[in-house]
Amino acid sequence: MSGPDRTTAPTARTSQEISMSTRISPPPTAGPTGSAAEFFAGTAFDARPARACHSLVRRMPEGLTADRVTGLLTAAQEAGALPADLRLWVEDVVTAAADPASEALRAREGSRTVGHGARLRMVLLSYADGVADLVLVAHRRAVDSAGLDLVGRILSGAADDAARLAGPGEPTRHNAVDAAPPAWGLGDARRAGATGVVRIGPVEVAPEPVTPVLIAATALVLSRYADRGRTVGLLTADRAGRDRFAAVSLPVDENTPVTDLVQQAERAIASATPVGADQPVPAVGIVELSGQDEAYRPFLELPFPVTFTWEPRRDGFLGGRLEYDETVLHPEVAEQLARHVGRLAALIGAKPDDTRILLGADVELIAEEERAALLDLGRSRPAPARAATTAQPATTLHAATTPHTATTLHTVHSAFTRLAAERPGATALSDADRELTYAQLDEAATRMSAALGERGVGPGDFVGVCLDRDTDLVVTLLAVLKTGAAYVPMDPRYPVERLRYTTEDAGLRLVVTTLGEFPVIDGVTAVHPSALAGSTAAAPEPADDPDAPAYVIYTSGSTGKPKGVVVPHRNVGALMAATTRDMRLGPDDVWTLFHSSSFDFSVWEIWGCLLTGGHLVVVPYWVSRSPEEFHALLLQRRVTVLSQTPSAFASLRDVHLNQQESLALRLVVFGGEPLDVRSLELWFRREPHDRCRLVNMFGITETTVHVTTQTVTPVEVAAGSRSVGTALPGWTLSVRDDRGRVQPLGVPGEIYVGGAGVADRYLNRPELTAERFVDDPLTGERVYRSGDLGRLRPGGRLDHLGRIDDQVKVRGFRIELGEVRSVLLDDPTVSAGAVVLNQGDGDAAGVRLDAYVVLRPSGSLTEVRRRLREVLPEHMVPATLTAVSEIPLTVNGKVDAAKLPKPDQLPAVEADAEAAVMTEAEAPAEQESLADVVLRAWRATLGPEVEPDDDFFELGGNSLLAVRLSAALRREGLPPVPLRDLYLQPTAALLVQHLTARQSAEAGAEQS
Repeated sequence: MSGPDRTTAPTARTSQEISMSTRISPPPTAGPTGSAAEFFAGTAFDARPARACHSLVRRMPEGLTADRVTGLLTAAQEAGALPADLRLWVEDVVTAAADPASEALRAREGSRTVGHGARLRMVLLSYADGVADLVLVAHRRAVDSAGLDLVGRILSGAADDAARLAGPGEPTRHNAVDAAPPAWGLGDARRAGATGVVRIGPVEVAPEPVTPVLIAATALVLSRYADRGRTVGLLTADRAGRDRFAAVSLPVDENTPVTDLVQQAERAIASATPVGADQPVPAVGIVELSGQDEAYRPFLELPFPVTFTWEPRRDGFLGGRLEYDETVLHPEVAEQLARHVGRLAALIGAKPDDTRILLGADVELIAEEERAALLDLGRSRPAPARAATTAQPATTLHAATTPHTATTLHTVHSAFTRLAAERPGATALSDADRELTYAQLDEAATRMSAALGERGVGPGDFVGVCLDRDTDLVVTLLAVLKTGAAYVPMDPRYPVERLRYTTEDAGLRLVVTTLGEFPVIDGVTAVHPSALAGSTAAAPEPADDPDAPAYVIYTSGSTGKPKGVVVPHRNVGALMAATTRDMRLGPDDVWTLFHSSSFDFSVWEIWGCLLTGGHLVVVPYWVSRSPEEFHALLLQRRVTVLSQTPSAFASLRDVHLNQQESLALRLVVFGGEPLDVRSLELWFRREPHDRCRLVNMFGITETTVHVTTQTVTPVEVAAGSRSVGTALPGWTLSVRDDRGRVQPLGVPGEIYVGGAGVADRYLNRPELTAERFVDDPLTGERVYRSGDLGRLRPGGRLDHLGRIDDQVKVRGFRIELGEVRSVLLDDPTVSAGAVVLNQGDGDAAGVRLDAYVVLRPSGSLTEVRRRLREVLPEHMVPATLTAVSEIPLTVNGKVDAAKLPKPDQLPAVEADAEAAVMTEAEAPAEQESLADVVLRAWRATLGPEVEPDDDFFELGGNSLLAVRLSAALRREGLPPVPLRDLYLQPTAALLVQHLTARQSAEAGAEQS
């Protein structure tokens, strides 16, 4: 099989075309269901008629002059063998037939599409050496391959006197549209007009019938490509009979014996769907030729974006080629597809006798050599060198350039101690009230570790840490590590029962917390960090064991019970060594600790900063909830490295775009949830990508925060890329099917992660550990089965496609929620969105999709809903569409579906969602008081019956409605109101007093 040859689509020429009043067609013969003429009568071929045209070049017998050919045409017309209005064009060529110029002319004439109203063009090329070629081009509505052959035989004097072309009339027109292209094709929209060719074979196939073998092989490959329901077009071009078309659907059950598949294909061909308005033009099709010579072209432009052409060879083998549209197939995917179809056609065509050979268990799509190449593609490559703009750190966790070399690893705390000794006076950590140098942080953590040691904490223990974000949190985490124990972070805002469960499940004996209402549990001591700060005892000196657990972070579980992930020090060291050089992390950087310590993103923020010499700025909880305050903090502290979930960054982006001051950011790292790169378009208009680098990183708690890295530029935004990049150095990636087999390029499957980041285990979950952390028989390494859906691209980049369990079922249809959300975000008037499954009252008939959107000022729910219906099939259109001012986030910065209000509980939401938005007619008059303005915003959020002294929370207010109220106040022209002010002033009257006092204070400050 050769590599792909790339060409461009031929250009149509309209001169020298003939118009026919009578449709030419050969007599009907037996074949696949549906005539080719009927199929090509679809309007899908009107704009590009070359898709429905074919051509034949016939070398004329020696001595047959142009006058003689013209005479044969006239005689055939007089006898009724050919229509009377056919015209033969004769062109005298000044070069010999074998001359390159003649060959080019012959190819050009055979590529010229017949125009509108024309059906057949006949050109006789008469060369200088006395040789002549007859070039015939026809539209398949009028003339099929047998008809072209007949016209060629008539004009060359070789036809039977009784041969004639019938004209049964114009085929019925239909409005069939092109089917959706395959998602696995990885085509490039920028390659419009370009096509490629891959040769297949020769393939040995047992004697007739050949057609079911080709259908079976193609359907089986599509099934393995997770495209099981795709219809395959089958076009037979037979000079001995009539061309036929069939739209064949052959679902493949992998428990089927190979011997049965061909029989199933025969039945599928016989029952193929009739051509008509409800039958789209297939994206994948087979053109089967029966003995045509090389001078016959079955199409001038691809009839299907992915077109397989097969024809018998003189040696008895089957020869094939795959021709494809490069907007639909990437060239490497095309080579792969051709290889796989050829491989399976040979296997199925051998017609094995053993009925025990099953499609799923015994038929390997990918050969061993190809599998090894795919596995190698998922291994990390050295990061490209980048021009340094900041100083490199004085030290890192590794001395070697290979970050996954185990002998160079240290524990997190020992690496920090070494760095603190080198940079004792440099600022390491600060919050709103306190600042610590590296030496002071090391000393404070050492004193606390001694106090913990006095309380019996030592190597192998787990210590709970339930603290809000401040310097005490970081000191405590480091102190726990210095004892040789591992920390178990818990967010103080978690429900009490969640805190109780984590404490009991982890077997904690000691929890460091400021939470007065921390649950009382037998055998568990809750201690305030201040009680551990003054110890004068000698600090313990645990062994520098990189294999010891560093932390246990609890993640959500499919059973509803959180599960603890045990991560060793070694993994954190590998993460830093894999990223430090590429991201130029160093002592000139200022980071933020934005996320809860119970979210593994905090591991990256804390140790990514403190192990590369940077300054870590702790972001208070309320500031992290307010994009305006957080933006001000970024400006004030001159933050250079920022880590954000895409949901949180969206709000920050909107604030920044309305500010004039420039941020000091040079690096933004996205993680925690999928990034829709289209949300970054406006950011790049303000912040050039070569000034502030945006990096999308796919990661999992079980694989130590990050797995891949992808720099996002305007190129990725324009392409709507879903790539999360290539594996970090020391990490490995592969995409597998449900049997653990490696998936081909572009084909979705479960993401397997191996290498330096794989965690130890799930705490107290041996069965789950054995299920998810497995020894891979293909590589021999320990890998984590992520449960995430992805596909591998040429070059080793990974597309993240969401969770496998994000697939839901509504009225029997399987739906990916991420796909519906993606369509929502395609709408330019939608800035954020979420889609959730509503189970109703438990009755399957009541299951539905609920969608929530944050509309831009020009947005309207009516228009959004209309666009949804234009793009999505009916069963995928959400049953409800609700406008909210902001999508609620969890403490980890992800979409909090539990806090999305039920659509029927939202106040003042009308069908067009404009009730909550003030119209110009309702705009406040200048004489309106502040109390009137605030109360109107309050009522727009909570309902028209709200009075000035009604308590926000007693009316059912929550954090989401608080965000909505804040947005409503901004729409009224009031300055930003921090969310904590709304919590402290829970009535409209109290908020008016607060705003009045603030305005007076600001006015007094200006005067002074």
